[in-house]
Amino acid sequence: MKKIDIGISEVNRKAVAGGLSALLADTYTLYLKTHNFHWNVEGPMFRTLHLMFMEQYTEMWNALDVIAERIRSLGHYAPGSYSEFVKLTSIKESKSVPKANKMIEEAIEGHETIIKTIRGIFDDAEKAKDQTTMDVLTQRLDIHEKTAWMLRSLLK
Repeated sequence: MKKIDIGISEVNRKAVAGGLSALLADTYTLYLKTHNFHWNVEGPMFRTLHLMFMEQYTEMWNALDVIAERIRSLGHYAPGSYSEFVKLTSIKESKSVPKANKMIEEAIEGHETIIKTIRGIFDDAEKAKDQTTMDVLTQRLDIHEKTAWMLRSLLK
């Protein structure tokens, strides 16, 4: 294969791709958790939460491709198995089907975890002068911060 020459060193591309791999794992894990919540939510807010969780998991599903394709653009393979995601994710699994309010709390924790993961990647992306990754990170940060705020508002 032809050597990649996009103005970002191999060392920097590897560091950024590593951070993006963690973001991909976090996003996939929260996607799956949110989809589970969509399927299993019960209670007086059923319809509201069922539809909201569907919007959230759909958005994350679409983001997975953007993140994985950025990793590939940097010349690295995107993780794509449960075993890889388990090693890379910072999102905690639900041990059972939680009550609706606990689902909301766990979703908030998941989005806040992803926010921290994103913030941790910025240094490597800035060092690499990788504006494309910084753009992806900024867009993801905006979505996760807004989603966490909306979820927190449900608990008031």
